[in-house]
Amino acid sequence: MKNEKGITLISVTIYVIVMAIVVGIIAVISGFFYNSIENANQVIPAEEYTQFNRFFSNEVNTSGIKVLACNSTYVVFSNDAEYTFVEENKGVYRNGVKICREVERCVFTKGEQNGKTTITVEMNIGGRTMSTTYGLQS
Repeated sequence: MKNEKGITLISVTIYVIVMAIVVGIIAVISGFFYNSIENANQVIPAEEYTQFNRFFSNEVNTSGIKVLACNSTYVVFSNDAEYTFVEENKGVYRNGVKICREVERCVFTKGEQNGKTTITVEMNIGGRTMSTTYGLQS
């Protein structure tokens, strides 16, 4: 009768192959994970400007709103909403809350067009310049 103690060379080979496949799968999954983390921290200029535009458009489309103060780095509306560009940390803030990041330059300009107050916002984000003129509702 043959002694059946221990493992055979074939079973060891199978274990090694299975372990290599499992380690390979884990390596691929972790590679995708780390790439996703790196991509999550990238700033996409259009997304940042859209985020700002969403807040600012809502403000200027409020009926009866007026501009109380406007300077190249900030604008204050009659509903106590204040938009401020802080160059030191490259952010645009609405009432102290950062709504747009990695902004290299932001200029607010108050104007008049066809009897309506306008605010022109020009931003540089990620090397792209975007500008929009907003007309306030009467």
